[in-house]
Amino acid sequence: MAITFSDLHTESGLKSLNDFLTGKSYISGDKLTKDDIKVYAAVLKNPGDSFPNVSQWYNCVSSHLAASFPGKAVGVSLGGKADPAQSAEAKEDKKAAEEREAAKKSAKKKESGKSSVLMDVKPWDDETDMKKLEEAVRSVEMPGLLWGASKLVAVGYGIKKLQIMLTIVDDLVSVDTLIEEHLTVEPRNEYIQSCDIVAFNKI
Repeated sequence: MAITFSDLHTESGLKSLNDFLTGKSYISGDKLTKDDIKVYAAVLKNPGDSFPNVSQWYNCVSSHLAASFPGKAVGVSLGGKADPAQSAEAKEDKKAAEEREAAKKSAKKKESGKSSVLMDVKPWDDETDMKKLEEAVRSVEMPGLLWGASKLVAVGYGIKKLQIMLTIVDDLVSVDTLIEEHLTVEPRNEYIQSCDIVAFNKI
């Protein structure tokens, strides 16, 4: 009856072989046979103390082979299928590379949608330092936000408002979030009372 061993490059495969070799010196009978040579070829290296039965058998087969081939080997390398474990790693690396590439394409796609916005920024009163107000506005930095030209526009009673252009990447910047979470909160609300969207155009 044929004996079957599989996945001898893995711990589970070596454990199966180790269990089989308990109380045995060889794979078939009490002498070295072709069965030992076939299994020996499938085991990548001596597994050491982790699998003592396999280790003892491996050393025994190695000594027989060394006696059978006394010449000095120069070493060869074999092509063909890679170790399944290495193949799995290669697949994972390829998958990760594909995911990174997809993420880059997605990011480029997101950046394609842009809008031009004209915003009014109103101070608290006529004593507000408009230069510092504009500095506070332009100090907001985030991916997909680009501040443009600005000017002061008279409102009345000596009060002026800042009218400023900005360009945004639609999927990266929300104008509502920009106003509510950046422009009209501390410390910028020391100068800024409120902000209004005058114009919003897709580019």
